[in-house]
Amino acid sequence: MSNSHGTDLNVHAATGDEPVFPLPPHHHRLTDTDPRAAKRAERQIATMFILSALGMVGFVVAYVMVPTTSYLDLGPVGVLQTSNLLLGLTFGTATLLIGVAAIHWAKKLMADEEIIDHRHPVGSTDEDREEALAAFNAGVAESGFAERPLLRRTLIAALALFPIPLIVLLKDMGPLPGDSLRHTIWRKGSRIVIDVSGQPLRPEDMSVGSLVSASPADLNDIQEAEGNQNARAKASIILVRMKPGEIVSEQGEGWSYQGILAFSKICTHVGCPIALYQQRTHHLLCPCHQSTFDLADSGAVVFGPAARRMPQLPITVDNEGYLVAQSDFHEPVGPSFWERP
Repeated sequence: MSNSHGTDLNVHAATGDEPVFPLPPHHHRLTDTDPRAAKRAERQIATMFILSALGMVGFVVAYVMVPTTSYLDLGPVGVLQTSNLLLGLTFGTATLLIGVAAIHWAKKLMADEEIIDHRHPVGSTDEDREEALAAFNAGVAESGFAERPLLRRTLIAALALFPIPLIVLLKDMGPLPGDSLRHTIWRKGSRIVIDVSGQPLRPEDMSVGSLVSASPADLNDIQEAEGNQNARAKASIILVRMKPGEIVSEQGEGWSYQGILAFSKICTHVGCPIALYQQRTHHLLCPCHQSTFDLADSGAVVFGPAARRMPQLPITVDNEGYLVAQSDFHEPVGPSFWERP
């Protein structure tokens, strides 16, 4: 094989006599022969690591301090949001500097000797593993990681700060839900209206076996600026009417009215809307994954992957004879990610 001075030797494979092409002559780099050049390259790399670390800090400062309502007019480029521009510049530059510094380190300071690695069987022997460990240790030594504390420390600093912007960005996933997952806009006295049309319902409007999709009458009172899609999704219900004698059990005493029951419309498996009702069996079928609930038996699960019954809304009538809610749901609606028994 070739020695460090570039002497060409015919190289033979370890398992035969067929020659392979010799290695080209080795050329030393300036940093290999001039200690001042090596030191200069070390300072350049360390500077890039330091600037990368400062870029990560700048990202956090820009995220916290620059309002999202601030904009910059860049003329032909257009009007850009100041916050997004600074976040992109700081994080992108910091990431780029780590990569450029690593390449500069490899090209200027790491070992540059040509070697030949013969092919060997796929299964490694103990000797091969020992050689691999020795090669790894040699690589660590040749990289200068141990003997160049300035590079080691600045690299560690840059990499230590690198995840911070990623953690800070988690805030953009939205505010914490708090207890909003456990409550809807249903309140005592909330009038029940037909979904979309907004027509209030009386008990005599529903016949035995019918199903109606409904929502609270005050849903539209939520300002559009705030958005009411989340409120609509959580508050959507279905009303079904069966003969009072067919009701096996309810989730609360007196929660139905003359055989009319109200349940959440959102499946407790993954949140699909449900409106497939089998009058004869009183089963409610989810079209997504076939979870089946018995509405005559407190909305209990009788089939499918759902692990929790359909939440029931207690209802009654007001002084004008319209169906209203007695309260909010007594348990969270929607998918059972909270692992409720």
